[in-house]
Amino acid sequence: QVQLVESGGGLVQPGGSLRLSCAASGIIFSIRAMAWYRQAPGKERELVAAIPSRGNTNYADSVKGRFTISRDNAKNTMYLQMNSLKPEDTAVYYCNAEISSVYVRNYWGQGTQVTVSS
Repeated sequence: QVQLVESGGGLVQPGGSLRLSCAASGIIFSIRAMAWYRQAPGKERELVAAIPSRGNTNYADSVKGRFTISRDNAKNTMYLQMNSLKPEDTAVYYCNAEISSVYVRNYWGQGTQVTVSS
């Protein structure tokens, strides 16, 4: 039994900032790779940023220099710091994580809405 819950979404002005959180709970032996995805209306879901258990982080070209992904393993939590937000960043943001529990599998959060508009 593992759950991922996103939080921190909302409405912001262009150029503003938001910090998203993704908290994992349940019986967790370890969390391997984690990632943020987003999906805008009428668009396919796309990878925003990924952070493996070890190795380098990875960002979509559209967010490089503006977004920062991080994780706190002691809290089983991942974050996405979003700065200099643009209207095209508007989407539902989803947390994804590869988690070892009874067995290893990918889990998805329910999503949190981010709207960038003046």
